[in-house]
Amino acid sequence: MKLKTFNELPNQKDIKDIVKLIRDYVFPNFFRESPNRDIVKKNIAKLYMKIVTDDSALLDFIEQIDDITLSLEHDLEFFYQSDPASKSYDEIIFTYPGFRAIFHYRIAHIFYNQKEYLIARTISEFAHSKTGIDIHPGALIDDYFFIDHGTGIVIGETTVIGNHVKIYQGVTLGALSLTNGRSLEGQKRHPTVCDNVTIYANASIFGGNTIIGKNAVIGANCIVLESVEENKKLTLNDNMYV
Repeated sequence: MKLKTFNELPNQKDIKDIVKLIRDYVFPNFFRESPNRDIVKKNIAKLYMKIVTDDSALLDFIEQIDDITLSLEHDLEFFYQSDPASKSYDEIIFTYPGFRAIFHYRIAHIFYNQKEYLIARTISEFAHSKTGIDIHPGALIDDYFFIDHGTGIVIGETTVIGNHVKIYQGVTLGALSLTNGRSLEGQKRHPTVCDNVTIYANASIFGGNTIIGKNAVIGANCIVLESVEENKKLTLNDNMYV
């Protein structure tokens, strides 16, 4: 086993700083006074070139910041429409752990796609340690994603989530465990959740072949090991699924 030395690893402070800069770009002058977006973007580019192993993907990274800005605007709107307890967009951005976790995920996912796995995982773990929400940066999550409460949520690496999906606290989108788990590397191990699905608290859905169809509702505490039809409302009484 050969490990990298400390000076071969990305600096955690630099990673935190680039997250803050992206936050300044997405939400200018919200968390702190920040210069105009063009200057912020230049500062992001400088720090990006410092922390990555290959800076040839810089232009792609900068373009994707605009993409996730739009995605986060969609997420924010869906949070506000989905949670009657929210009083303002400001409250959601400033205080909601679910939104914080999604924000970090969307940044981490860019790094993951560029094969900067260590940076991606570090960013996702910043959010995990603060919110109790564990979203692997490799997951594919479309826009208008809502996490309510959030504590204990786990979303695995090969999970696919569609648009307008709502997930509540304690939900696991996981993989089935095998004796030789390493043999599954690179394979689809986690479920697919289609558009307009709601998954209530402490439900667990496992397996790479498991598909939760559009508009389905998964009730609290369900354990799902096989696919669920579109428009199906699943409860603990549905023994064929539990």
